Amino acid sequence: MGAALATEAPEEIVVKLEAQQDHDIKSQRGRASYYASRFHGRLMANGERFDRHSNSAASLTLPLGTQAEVRNLENGRVTVVTIEDRGPYVGGRVIDVSPYTAELLGMRAQGTAMVEVTPIDLPTS
Repeated sequence: MGAALATEAPEEIVVKLEAQQDHDIKSQRGRASYYASRFHGRLMANGERFDRHSNSAASLTLPLGTQAEVRNLENGRVTVVTIEDRGPYVGGRVIDVSPYTAELLGMRAQGTAMVEVTPIDLPTS
C-alpha cells in the first residue's frame, strides 16, 4: 500500500496569485518527507545553517526564499514554510520539511504524507 503511493508522480496544478496575475504559479501534489535531525547545523543551499526547529523546507523547483503553504492531504493540517534548501532527492517526493514542520503537519510518526505545496510569496530578486 505505502510503496504504491511513494512511486506516484507529483501532480502539477496551475494557480494564480493575486499579487502576480501575470505569472502562472505551479502547485504540486505528491509525497513530503522530513529531514533527519542529523542534518541540524549543516549548511543549506541558501548559505544558512539548517535548524530542525525552524519552519523550513527543501524543493527542487521553487526558488530559494519562496514562502509556500503545505497542506497535508491526509489530515488537513496546513503550515507555511520557507524554501531554504534543495531536495528531496527521492523520486516521487515534492518537498522535504524540517522535523518541526513535520510535527505541525502531523506526519512525523509515519515519516511521509501526501501533500499539496502552493507558493504564496515568491522572492523578488
